[in-house]
Amino acid sequence: MKASTERIVIRWLHILLSIPVIGYIYGPVAHLHYAANAVRWVFFPVIVLSGFWLWKGHWFKRLFKRQANKVARKAVVENTLV
Repeated sequence: MKASTERIVIRWLHILLSIPVIGYIYGPVAHLHYAANAVRWVFFPVIVLSGFWLWKGHWFKRLFKRQANKVARKAVVENTLV
């Protein structure tokens, strides 16, 4: 997936999952037990994670790429020593 497509998908996920949070704050969703739990434990954490990914996704990708390269180098070194 291209970076621009990934960003658009994550942005729309972020926007669409924010709608129930608005309902939780301004509407009667807080009084509905299952809806309130869904907002608290599913929608809000996903919104926070997608926001972090939109903000610092490039940093996380670089960090994960470094970790993967270290593991790959270690595997190559171990295989050549055997």
